[in-house]
Amino acid sequence: MSPADPSRRRLLVQALATAGVVSLPPVPAAAALPEVPNVTGLYTVTVARIEIPPTEDALRSAVRAWPGRIGIGGGRYSMGGQVAVEGGLHIDMRMLDQLVWLRRKDKVVRVQAGMRWRDLQDLLDPLDLAVHTMQSYANFTVGGSVSVNAHGRYVGHGPIAHSVRALRLVLADGSVRDVDRERGAELFRAAIGGYGAVGVIVEVELDLADNVRIERVVTQSRLADYPAHFDATVRGDPATVLHNADLLPPAFDRAVGVSWRRTPKPLTQTARLVPRDGSYGLEQNVLWAVTELPGGAKVRRDVIHPRLLRPPVVQWLNHEASLDVAELEPRSRVMSTYVLQEYFVPRRHFASFAAQLAEVLRRHGVEAVNVSVRHSPADNVSLLPWAKEEVFSFVLFHKQRTWASAREAVGVWTRELVDCVIAHEGRWYLPYQLHATRAQFERAYPEVVDLRRVKAQVDPAGRFSNALWAKYL
Repeated sequence: MSPADPSRRRLLVQALATAGVVSLPPVPAAAALPEVPNVTGLYTVTVARIEIPPTEDALRSAVRAWPGRIGIGGGRYSMGGQVAVEGGLHIDMRMLDQLVWLRRKDKVVRVQAGMRWRDLQDLLDPLDLAVHTMQSYANFTVGGSVSVNAHGRYVGHGPIAHSVRALRLVLADGSVRDVDRERGAELFRAAIGGYGAVGVIVEVELDLADNVRIERVVTQSRLADYPAHFDATVRGDPATVLHNADLLPPAFDRAVGVSWRRTPKPLTQTARLVPRDGSYGLEQNVLWAVTELPGGAKVRRDVIHPRLLRPPVVQWLNHEASLDVAELEPRSRVMSTYVLQEYFVPRRHFASFAAQLAEVLRRHGVEAVNVSVRHSPADNVSLLPWAKEEVFSFVLFHKQRTWASAREAVGVWTRELVDCVIAHEGRWYLPYQLHATRAQFERAYPEVVDLRRVKAQVDPAGRFSNALWAKYL
């Protein structure tokens, strides 16, 4: 998954640090059993049983013993019930979180799928190594990221599929398969970005990279000029490691690019990793302020944007890659929550789609906190790719109310955006709310026929499922 641009959010916090926003009291957590929630607090799935296997053998036994449908979850950051199936068994993978082996010289690692990226970073950082490709936040599990074929801000990397070397899967009959690009290649491709349709990812073998010193550089361009600006200042610069561009609300007509470039300059941030269990009350209050208080849009335009032009920061890549998603958490989800959408658009349609996206958001009064633009080359690995060709992605981070009528209203304009992205020969990302119709899904992802074929071979009874596949597969 790709949360809102962290660089802009940290600057937003700095700008409103003295605003004096009153904190709302935290809401007690809902009971976990027999329900499986997700990060938004929406679309909780009621299940019959939850298993938390501590070993691969325990996982295999749980799969063999359960007579019905099975859903698989990790960090539970997908937003529409993708980690569980109604009335089924939920397998919580988070105890399968061990290092299998690490080859420093080859820059390759193998881990159990329930390991979180932050735990892997603790192992890599003392060796001056870094994760090759991951989301902007480090709380997600490795297996969950592979299952949704995640991506981040890494220039030229594309989806995580491109850095996955091999997988170990538990299939519907409890058997184990080791697959890669040569052995069981089609099953390998179906598992990456397959959202648990073909089996349980139990181990992942990944490429690694060097941990390097990086400097933040901020640039601006008109929206129509952004693709050319990207070519000249990002793609054409071999020193650039990370990049995204921010489209500023409410007009969304300017792109503020945030790049991180390799540099020999002295560090301004000496910590090698973001501290664990940080306090993010201020960030939570700032999010509330810019979305609820009068003049929030003006603050974003007149206060936040100028702060982006301040001198750059120099830090380690691992520090920027170890951000904590807690900084995106609201103080309460009783009345509202923060959610994501993402749309992948071929480069040739960038300007047209961006204009239509902005028009839909304004017309429906969407409270967009941020629209972040990323770039990806074509995905040449996964069976169900979100990038059939070079694309720009538009990551919409927005606020919505929690009641049913608000969810229905979001569904209306979401389906409008889905139609828009399909008309632009693009696709949308599947870990989010399931507002799109099955007909829209079939049009955008015709490769689903191949996924159904592979699933019929390894899971003929359709045991592995979740809310996503109950609707579309």
